[in-house]
Amino acid sequence: MQPILSNNYFVNFNEDAYQKLNSYIAEYKPSAIFILVDENTNNYCLPILLEALETEAEIEIIEIEAGEENKNIENCSGVWHALTELGADRKSLMINLGGGVITDLGGFVASTFKRGISFVNIPTTLLSMVDASVGGKTGVDLGVLKNQIGLFSDPEMVLIDPRYLETISNRELRSGLAEIIKYGITYDIRLWNEIRNFKEFNLSNISKLIHRSIEIKNEVVTKDPKEKGLRKVLNFGHTLGHAIESYFLETEDKEKLTHGEAIAIGMVTEAFISQKLLNFPLEHLKTIKETILTVYEKVTINQTDYDGIIDLLIHDKKNVGGHVNFVLLTDFERFKLDCKVEKALLIDALNYYNA
Repeated sequence: MQPILSNNYFVNFNEDAYQKLNSYIAEYKPSAIFILVDENTNNYCLPILLEALETEAEIEIIEIEAGEENKNIENCSGVWHALTELGADRKSLMINLGGGVITDLGGFVASTFKRGISFVNIPTTLLSMVDASVGGKTGVDLGVLKNQIGLFSDPEMVLIDPRYLETISNRELRSGLAEIIKYGITYDIRLWNEIRNFKEFNLSNISKLIHRSIEIKNEVVTKDPKEKGLRKVLNFGHTLGHAIESYFLETEDKEKLTHGEAIAIGMVTEAFISQKLLNFPLEHLKTIKETILTVYEKVTINQTDYDGIIDLLIHDKKNVGGHVNFVLLTDFERFKLDCKVEKALLIDALNYYNA
């Protein structure tokens, strides 16, 4: 599988990826290697990586707890202290082995420790492979507000090894599929049609979509690295979706949603808004809702939840001057950026999902 060049680094695939990593380590000669993991990747993914590594450099493992609720500045501080206590210096190399929490937080930690040390990302979930692998975004949440603190910083390289997907649950696999659905709806109708024609979603038929999804995101972010224009298309489904994800995370009587489950709801509701504001074809809206409800179980969103969700929209990092900005659709592969939406229409959209 061909490597993908993104800005100043490559996304490498399968066994070739480890050869590239070992060559980089041999050339860079790090003073030490620090591998950031959570308890899951420590148990199930780390053995695969350690078997593939060829180096005489000292290797230290730093573990944090798994879960979006641990993607915070307190855990950054813990990792910074661990690096300091273990003798990390500016010639150290950090390898982030995990999902989006690990690669986002680990990239932020590496980019700020001693004003920046080199790091490599090895995403282990479908979501992190197709979303966090390119774009240079690092950062953490501020309370339940997603990705409020961070910076753009590129890794030395990214490694994609589908074997890691065998270590995650079907629920997590479906979570990552939401981002692939987004790429299909907004950017590549062929990808959308492939997903719609799947009889079931499993590792074998998802694997072939990973490379194309990374190609699409890479094409977007290399044209617009700092999200001034085109890159905003990647936010489709994420404006309401992030608010729903945050609301379910902070509400005690709600079961937490995966990122993909929340974004799937966001895509249905934002497609509905698109139909009302921009005449997005009604038959496409119905197809999106039907397909998403085939992949994801229906989530109960009570009318008493609406105000809490809408309040969280105000804090979305994409907003400017207090205005909530949406990416909306005029058709498949056709979109309009920076659309303003009234509260009444947001409520109608949530009612449409619930209907």
